[in-house]
Amino acid sequence: MQGDHVHAVELVFLLLLLFVVAFASLARKIKVPYPIVLVVAGLFLSFIPGIPRITMSPEVVFLVILPPLLYAGAWFTPWRDFSFNIVSILLLAFGLVGFTVFGVAEAAHWAFPDFDLRLGVVLGAVVATTDAIATTAIAKRVGLPSRIVTVLEGESLVNDATGLLALEFGVAMVMRGRTPTLAGGFLDLLYLISVGVAIGLVIALIVERLHTSLDDGPIEILLTIMVPYGAYLAAQFVHASGVLAVVACGLYLGRRESQLFSPNVRLQAHGFWDSLTFALNGLVFVLIGLQLPFVLTAIRGYPVRTLLLYGVLFSALVIFLRLAWVYPGAYLAFVIRKYILGQNERPPSPRAIFVVGWAGMRGVIALAAALGLPETLADGSPFPRRNLILFLTFCVILVTLVLQGITLPYVIRALGLAGTTGPDPEEQTARRIILETALQYIKSRSVQDDTHHQTAAYEEAALRYKRRLSAITGEAYAQHGIDSEDHAHVVDISRQLIRLERETAVRLRDQGQINDEVLRQLQRELDLTETRLDPATRL
Repeated sequence: MQGDHVHAVELVFLLLLLFVVAFASLARKIKVPYPIVLVVAGLFLSFIPGIPRITMSPEVVFLVILPPLLYAGAWFTPWRDFSFNIVSILLLAFGLVGFTVFGVAEAAHWAFPDFDLRLGVVLGAVVATTDAIATTAIAKRVGLPSRIVTVLEGESLVNDATGLLALEFGVAMVMRGRTPTLAGGFLDLLYLISVGVAIGLVIALIVERLHTSLDDGPIEILLTIMVPYGAYLAAQFVHASGVLAVVACGLYLGRRESQLFSPNVRLQAHGFWDSLTFALNGLVFVLIGLQLPFVLTAIRGYPVRTLLLYGVLFSALVIFLRLAWVYPGAYLAFVIRKYILGQNERPPSPRAIFVVGWAGMRGVIALAAALGLPETLADGSPFPRRNLILFLTFCVILVTLVLQGITLPYVIRALGLAGTTGPDPEEQTARRIILETALQYIKSRSVQDDTHHQTAAYEEAALRYKRRLSAITGEAYAQHGIDSEDHAHVVDISRQLIRLERETAVRLRDQGQINDEVLRQLQRELDLTETRLDPATRL
């Protein structure tokens, strides 16, 4: 009996992964961000007879899925840009969350039947958190300025903690029938933030010591999997913010990445985490769409027309509240950054502010928060309007992901904020400086070592670096001693030779002269060499 249950779980898991692969491939072909396609696909799949009905467990989301996604997001967040924009991020993660909670609470008080202020706070807290996955996918495709992307990603990292804290207060008000004091709420917030961040940093320092004493890919990757869960559970154990513990840990270790990993381990770790985060994100977006039958089954006693009206109006309210906050919030951030922090800032562009406001998409955290609401109060009576809260949350997720997600690229282009998706100017500058530094080192060493064979070696190395420098700067022979078409010919010949080497290695394996392990090692070296020829990744 237990074996049948395990087989059923395996089958469902395989089906979900198949859905992710199929619809993510479709999203790539039709050039639509995969989260949108996966949510819509999940909606359609939920109506097909015979499709397993899969419930999204809040415990699984918060304890299994959320920690690694937060950790990966923090790890790859550029600390320089995050810290530079910290005022804007905090005004969204704290100010906007509070504004959304109280705005929804006031509106729900008179818009929905039997909704008092306490239930309004719960509803507002549930929909206050944003999901930057779809936004980031769109932003990178249309070339949205990196500063806006950093602000949106930073907001989504931090507002998970503030939104869940607000939800905790709202649920406490409903369960206990009383409102916490402002002073008590501030002290709780201070404890959650300070202790959560402190635990994350302590764990990061311990893990840093462990990484520097290791140089084994599988062991270090396994350690990176354990870290977000350890930080989250440690903070939760002392009733601090597990979200902020994971974010603080990821930000610190991501900043120290070059000192933690050897080149070989770093390649393995990046490949692993890219696949893991894609799989987890894909699964949760499909699961969001598959929840529709449960939402519709739970909501009863309302005419369909009334439910649709509620869903549309509430989604419009949530979008309006964000747009209403981002303009004064952006100008307040400008004043603080320029006149208090002394940052060299220009006044914010109204067009850029609108994009930030239009990019407030909701995702899995909002749905998990709604699903995780208690079903009964302390006296055993049902949690008031729980099903309506779940329905309204689902509507907000659907509208913001699909409507805003599909229209966001057009909004970005219409406002003239779409940039090029080519090489980053900072990246090109760094490549040039790196190559010029290497050439200067070769020149100085060749003067010191003047033997014939050493001179030939330095000349060969210098020629390689000059070709790469010429390809980056576009400067021809007069500057670097390289013909303007020389690099293109070298790259073309190199690709042909690499292809010949790879075919030869496969032939040797097929003839039994080498085994598959040797072939994989040779292919890895050839793949890395070919990757360096790609302008997008070449140093």
